[in-house]
Amino acid sequence: MKVCFIMDRWEDIEPEGDSTLRVIHEAALRGHEIGILYINDLLIKKNIPYGFFKILKSDKIAEDAVEFYKEAKFNEELLPIKEFNVIFLRKDPPLDYLSLNFLDSIKDEVFTINNIDGVRKANNKLYLTTFKDFDFIPETYISNNVNYLLNIINENPDRKMILKPVAGYGGCGVILLEKSARKNLRSILEFYTNGGRNYVILQEYIEGAEKGDVRVIMLNGEPIGAMRRIPAEDDIRSNIHAGGRAAQHKLTSKEVEICKKIGKKLVEDGLFWAGLDIIENKLIEVNVVSPGGIADIEQLSGEKLQRKVVDFFEEKCSN
Repeated sequence: MKVCFIMDRWEDIEPEGDSTLRVIHEAALRGHEIGILYINDLLIKKNIPYGFFKILKSDKIAEDAVEFYKEAKFNEELLPIKEFNVIFLRKDPPLDYLSLNFLDSIKDEVFTINNIDGVRKANNKLYLTTFKDFDFIPETYISNNVNYLLNIINENPDRKMILKPVAGYGGCGVILLEKSARKNLRSILEFYTNGGRNYVILQEYIEGAEKGDVRVIMLNGEPIGAMRRIPAEDDIRSNIHAGGRAAQHKLTSKEVEICKKIGKKLVEDGLFWAGLDIIENKLIEVNVVSPGGIADIEQLSGEKLQRKVVDFFEEKCSN
């Protein structure tokens, strides 16, 4: 089977903690042909989407993922993308919509994780608002109007709110707003909205957030693994990329219930692999473009979730 990974540069991978690497490694161990493709290497040839691929040389595959990364070598080939049996979209968000357009003509020919139309819908944090009918979604406001945002903050009965960019990831740009810093609020909002050019999110502050969040790995609508992410000292962000640390976690009955309700809609939208962020039984974010956590969970528990991911696409492509 030929497996395509559309991802960030291979050279930029941090092998100890990279989830994409774990899936590539597992697929290579099973003898699948691996092609790596960068967004900037997409092209159209005679009306067909092609790419300048890095094709993994499979002479010898190390059993350890980090060693595999260090030893991996590639050949470069220009190939039609539809030659592959499955495509993994693993580029850090947000994805450029133009890159998705390159794949539109083959989206019904090649099984894609995640579905092109689903990713287009969930490419940024506005996707959370499509779950508005569920009681576990925090109060969320999105705007690029500074005066409107200031009114929301001033009218909020709590003294704290979370501000973050619509298209951020890895905790980048997430800050805690407190009414005690009122004199700075307009300046902060003007900076984040860039004079009305950028939309931002205001979200209710969830008490207990200082203890961290729960990252849940969802596959085909079901939770397959979870961990607790604990913020670094003097930081509100739990993201591992922002300095948080991972700890083992067993899902509570309420968290399982949230996953069950969310999972159904994820599958309907073709979002088979996702990362949910939950704080005190509130769903804070749904990550569908390049959700991480597989490597951290493996280090904590020894469980190799990448095996379930590869099992999943093998089954899908064999039907």
